[in-house]
Amino acid sequence: MGVSNKNAQDNIQPKGNNKDFKKPLQVLHISKKDTLKKSQEIQNEQNNSQEEINKENIAIKPQIIKDESVKEIEDSIENIKAFESSQQDLNRPLSFSEQNKDFQLERTVDEFDFDESAFLEALNENEPIGATGETISGKVIAIESDGLYVDIGGKAPGYMPKKECGLGVITNFKEKFSIGLEMEVLVIKEQNADGMVTVSARALILRQSWEKVSNSAKNGELIDVLINGFNRGGLTCDVDGLRGFIPRSQLEDGQDYQSFVGKTLKVAFLEVNPESRKLVLSEKKASLVSKLTSLELGQLIEGEVLAVKPYGFFIDLGGASGLLHQSSLTNGSIRSLREIFREGEIIKALISEIDLEKGRIGLNTALLENSAGELIIDKQKVMEEATERALKTKALFDKKEQDK
Repeated sequence: MGVSNKNAQDNIQPKGNNKDFKKPLQVLHISKKDTLKKSQEIQNEQNNSQEEINKENIAIKPQIIKDESVKEIEDSIENIKAFESSQQDLNRPLSFSEQNKDFQLERTVDEFDFDESAFLEALNENEPIGATGETISGKVIAIESDGLYVDIGGKAPGYMPKKECGLGVITNFKEKFSIGLEMEVLVIKEQNADGMVTVSARALILRQSWEKVSNSAKNGELIDVLINGFNRGGLTCDVDGLRGFIPRSQLEDGQDYQSFVGKTLKVAFLEVNPESRKLVLSEKKASLVSKLTSLELGQLIEGEVLAVKPYGFFIDLGGASGLLHQSSLTNGSIRSLREIFREGEIIKALISEIDLEKGRIGLNTALLENSAGELIIDKQKVMEEATERALKTKALFDKKEQDK
C-alpha cells in the first residue's frame, strides 16, 4: 500500500550532476490595488522633481557666453545709436519753455575770467619794438670802440655799428656822441635772439635825402652841385649825401669835361630812383627848365616847326621844344597833318601844359578857332588874329590854374 507524501516532489532529486541543476523562477504575486498605489507614488515624485528644477531655473539665470567679435559689433551699434541721438539734440533748437526740464547756461571763461583790455595790454608790452624800416627816437646809453647802444624803449637796446653813425668817415667818434644824446635812428635789422635790433643814423639821413631830391625833381627845381670827380662816362657830384652822376651828353660842353672838377654847375634832375640808388642830373635840362619857368599857361608863343610826326608837330621855342599834339590841333577832321603845317613853317600856338619834371611843353591851336575846322579852311586868318583870340582864352587857363 502506498503512502502518499506531499513533499515527495520536493524530495525528488534530478538526475545527473548537481552542476546542471537550475533553481526554478520565483513568481511574485502583487495585487492590482498595490500596483495602482505604487504608480501614483512614482508620478507624484516625478512632479515634485520637475517643480524643484523649474524653481532652480527661475532663481538662477543662465549666463550667456558671447564671442569677443559679437561684443565689439554690439558696442559699435550702441555707439552709433548714441551719436545719432546726440546729433538730433544738436539739430533741435533750444526751447526754454520745455516743461519738466531745467535749463542752465554753461559758465564760459570769456564771460567771467577773460579781460580783453588786460590781454591786449600784455600783448603790447611783449610786442617787439623796431620793425625793419621803422624810424625810432632814442637816447645813447653806452659807447664802445666799434659802435654804441641806443635806448629805443624796448626790452633790449638798439645797437648802432660805428659805420652806421653818420655819413663819411667819423674821426672824433667819442667826442661826437655822448651818453644821453637824443637822436632819431632807422631800424635796418630786426631783433636777434636777445631781442636787440640794429639801428642806423646814416640810413635815416640817406632816406631823408632821397625824399628831398624826389620832391625837388617833381617840382622841377634846379640845384647847384660841386663836381668832385669824373669817369669815362661823365662827372660825379654829391647831393645831400647822395652820389649824383652827370653824363657827358647832358653837359652844355662835354668836350673837355674833366676840367669841371672842383667847379659848380647848375643842374636839373633827370632820373631819381631810390630803389636802384640811381641819381642822374643834367645841365642841358637845367637850361630848358630855366626857360620853362619864364613861361605860363595860356601864353601865346611863336616858333618854327622842327619835325612832323604821326601824332603831331614839334615846335622850336628858342632853346626848348613844345609838342602840338593832333588832338589839340583843330576841332575839324584831318586827313593828313602835312596839309596843315610843314617843317620850317613859323606858327603861333597857345601853351596848354608845362611839365617841369619832364621838361615838356604842350601846345594848342584848336582854342584859337572860332568854329570847328577853321584852321584847315582858313589857316592864315587864324594865325593873323591869334593875339586877339588868345586874350579870350586867358580866363579859361586862369580857372584851370585855380582848380589845381
